[in-house]
Amino acid sequence: MMVAFSRVFRHRRIVQFVVGLLGLIVAGMPSLPAAATETISREAILLDMETGAVLFEKGADQPTMPASLTKMMTVYMVFERLRDGSLSLDDKFRVSETAWRKGGAKSGSSTMFLEPGTRVGVEDLLRGVIVQSGNDACIVLAEALAGSEEKFAAAMTRRGQELGLEATTFKNATGWPDPGHVSTVRDLATLVKRTVEDFPQYYRYYGEKNFIYNGIRQGNRNPLLYKNMGADGLKTGHTQEAGYGLAASAKRGERRLVLVVHGLPSKKARGRESERLLEWGFREFNNYALFQAGDTVSEAEVWLGKSQTVPLVIESGLVITMPRKARRKMKVAITFEGPVPAPIAEGQPLARLVVTAPDQEPVEARLVAGENVERLGLFGRLGAVLNYILWGVSG
Repeated sequence: MMVAFSRVFRHRRIVQFVVGLLGLIVAGMPSLPAAATETISREAILLDMETGAVLFEKGADQPTMPASLTKMMTVYMVFERLRDGSLSLDDKFRVSETAWRKGGAKSGSSTMFLEPGTRVGVEDLLRGVIVQSGNDACIVLAEALAGSEEKFAAAMTRRGQELGLEATTFKNATGWPDPGHVSTVRDLATLVKRTVEDFPQYYRYYGEKNFIYNGIRQGNRNPLLYKNMGADGLKTGHTQEAGYGLAASAKRGERRLVLVVHGLPSKKARGRESERLLEWGFREFNNYALFQAGDTVSEAEVWLGKSQTVPLVIESGLVITMPRKARRKMKVAITFEGPVPAPIAEGQPLARLVVTAPDQEPVEARLVAGENVERLGLFGRLGAVLNYILWGVSG
């Protein structure tokens, strides 16, 4: 996309161009401050999947016990093994006495009612974890893949750190309360995002509404799956200390939002707040595609080059998430030191593109040279310098 810019400022060798983006199709931008809203959730975060823009957050970096939201990491570890071929959906694992007692019906916890000594397929175990929130299924998977739940939890923590879960430590595979078992809603949102991005072939399990195992039908506890609002995952959680939580994702058209709420007082509040925040995010914000990768945004004057100008090209597509009402006051500025001395290599960084809007933090993108520009020969340079001295013309 070639855009005409009007020059509004020039001082020494700094050149700036400004344009209002009224009427343009806008594309890529990091987090922006959210418009005003509130929630009764103790911690919450809502972000755009494509751009990573944070639409709303409350206590997003506050350490908290993640309860059964932990199971998303257990599932992520299994998905990775399926993807690399070291595990198959048809593989079967034995249910240990530990898994039965610690994670089964005898413990009074969430369970898929596994029988000790039986062998259960990986696909059934996954569905038992995702749909039925089975602690027994989590422990069976952990013991089979790492030898013990403790070793598996240590592996979960290491892998989580690699994924960017910087404030998360896992002590078990289920989310059972433990003083050292902590995360944040920001880390959990990162895990949701990675799950959706990394495993499109397996993510569908999170959208299943019910699962029957051992003759017992259990429904998915995610309330958003039943509301016809584009939600297709992920996981609920609850303990006495943590309160009620939900990690969710919903897609409408090309937009996908990620939501994590935690510390709610009841199941009803969990469903109501989750739905309200997602609806608010879809209604109040939108994504605007500004430039595609490789678009020529403007040109810069060249000093002592065989070409008088060089195209300024954006390296990556630019997609911006922002409040719909702020779009009409959005502006783009390009700043660089100019004229740019030759020689210039294609891909050489030359300028910065800066996006601004009321009540939004500026966002910058790098612009590079779109082509090579050779330096003039000796006589060409002398002539250019003479022209500049006599007439003030650079070139």
